[in-house]
Amino acid sequence: MSRYIGLIGYPLKHSISPYFQQAALDYYRLDVRYEAWETSPAQLQDIVNDLRKPQNVGANVTVPYKETVLPLLDEVDDLASSIGAVNTIVKKDDRLLGFNTDAYGFIEALDKEGHFDPEGKQVVILGAGGVARAVGFALVQRKVASLAITDGIFERARALAENLVRYIKGASSSSKDLEPDVTAFQWQSLSSAGTFENCDLIVHCTTIGMKHSSQEGQSPLSLEVIPRSVLVYDLVYNPWLTPLLGLAQKAGANTLGGLPMLVYQGAASFKLWTGKEAPVDIMFNKAKEILTGGEG
Repeated sequence: MSRYIGLIGYPLKHSISPYFQQAALDYYRLDVRYEAWETSPAQLQDIVNDLRKPQNVGANVTVPYKETVLPLLDEVDDLASSIGAVNTIVKKDDRLLGFNTDAYGFIEALDKEGHFDPEGKQVVILGAGGVARAVGFALVQRKVASLAITDGIFERARALAENLVRYIKGASSSSKDLEPDVTAFQWQSLSSAGTFENCDLIVHCTTIGMKHSSQEGQSPLSLEVIPRSVLVYDLVYNPWLTPLLGLAQKAGANTLGGLPMLVYQGAASFKLWTGKEAPVDIMFNKAKEILTGGEG
């Protein structure tokens, strides 16, 4: 009997995860199909409950459900619980366990592809949803000097900043390390170049510019505000060259696209489902082939 892993999100037209995850499953000759399960908000509870059926192995969770899926699971591991977001569900017996591999994928790509050490650096995060939560958590653990967070809904940015401050205080009570300065600011400030003065890293965590989205072709930042000295890390991976990355290149900034993070987080999910080391090169090659070939 074939078994199944699903990708739960809405919409999913932009996603290339089914292609590179299937390539990894086929590499090990596993009788497992990785499928896109586009899920409306009204369907979410039923789709998650269906994971308990014998043929299902687990799922990835993407926008907009990384936070809302938590109460539907039987258990959430400490990392995902601290972050407040789940992107990987594993079925063990008839229990659904939640994990977060986004934090790992983000840092792995930043290290290996971006060649950037965040310790002591000043960082701005655009967005405060599920992936931004993982990014903020990962950067705090890597001892950034400061983290400024914004979102179209200011309350989300403030809530994430407060969550990170609480985590820092809890984690550093027995440590004398310098605590990162974490703040939230208004989205409108993105139109001012002064917002990015002394900034070392800008991480874009919204869907602005994503293929097939309502904001396809748009950038959260204008050319004038992007400093030359910064690394712009856009977690949108489809298209390959996003509007933001195009502007960052024109500004003379360093750039990193979202594909490496996608593959590294997917590789960590693959190991959780199968117990096998992910064939990362095969996953990368398939992902690049799909993106540059115009599919997905």
